[in-house]
Amino acid sequence: MNGPALSAATAQPVHLVFEWLALAGGVQLYRWQRRRAHQPALLQPDSFAVVVGCILGAAIGNKLVFWIEMPHLWQGTVPDWRLIASGQSIVGGLLGGLLGVEIAKKLTRIRRSTGDQFILPLVAGTVVGRIGCFLAGLNDGTYGVPTALPWGVDFGDGIARHPTQVYDMLFVLGVGGLLWRWRAPLARSPGLAFKLYLASYLAWRLVVDAIKPVPYAYAFGLSGIQWVCIAALVCYLPFVFLQSRELVRT
Repeated sequence: MNGPALSAATAQPVHLVFEWLALAGGVQLYRWQRRRAHQPALLQPDSFAVVVGCILGAAIGNKLVFWIEMPHLWQGTVPDWRLIASGQSIVGGLLGGLLGVEIAKKLTRIRRSTGDQFILPLVAGTVVGRIGCFLAGLNDGTYGVPTALPWGVDFGDGIARHPTQVYDMLFVLGVGGLLWRWRAPLARSPGLAFKLYLASYLAWRLVVDAIKPVPYAYAFGLSGIQWVCIAALVCYLPFVFLQSRELVRT
């Protein structure tokens, strides 16, 4: 299957457009959910603090995990600042956004769970963003390793590769659909749906990144993102299990 073969000059702005569409669409979906639930507008002090914490945390985490994934970009006497500045990481954005929201909630003394309303925006944003990744093809580091499977995609170099961008879209749509189906029981334990979504995505990336080229190998040949996922799951899964057990008991 032939995929897009955009030049580097074209791929970058195309990818950027889809990133902004993903962000804008996610914000609008978040606002729509709050209006539907008759909750305060985003510019109200408490709501605004949570949103700002999410955005700032996601922006910082986005870059930090990308730099962990690509430490070799710092090598040499003149690092390529265009690559260093333009790099993105969904895993970093998710983890950074989570920490940013929790810090904002601590500062504003918000005790209620706010994560569940982020699931739909995250699913939609990931799908739109990954369309941009797919269109960028070889100019984006999200494609898979070569494959002989019939749905392998040639991104322009004559080699059929796993379309891992498409796998990512299908996965988040599947998890989002399951969480929507289970929304009634999950609503009895606010915040659990988001924990399940985040833990599922971290586990998924740990697995699917095994069929992507590793730009820089750490211990056991794993990429930086895979190690970040492992560390995050070790820290996060206990909270998921505890809250899930409490829901089952009730």
